[in-house]
Amino acid sequence: MASQAIGILETKGLIALVQGADAMLKAANVELAGPMKSVGNMLVSATITGDVAAVKAAIDAGAEAASSFGEVVSAHAIPRPHEDVAKVLPKLPAKKG
Repeated sequence: MASQAIGILETKGLIALVQGADAMLKAANVELAGPMKSVGNMLVSATITGDVAAVKAAIDAGAEAASSFGEVVSAHAIPRPHEDVAKVLPKLPAKKG
């Protein structure tokens, strides 16, 4: 995961996050890492991985889409995270085939 970028979109309310996650996955070649997480107080977040340009484009698209349906609390891309960051992130789903 060290060579891949990480993006995190956090919104207030699930509807906004689902719309944002849909836009992120359609906007660029990124993968959703694990299930969406509930942070508390109506805050939910989704984590994506991919190359730096794809993650930045996806986060921008996701934040724009989510803001149409609710409040975007945070939208951030981490270009080259330290490999230990993977320990606190949701796991990527296993590849089929």
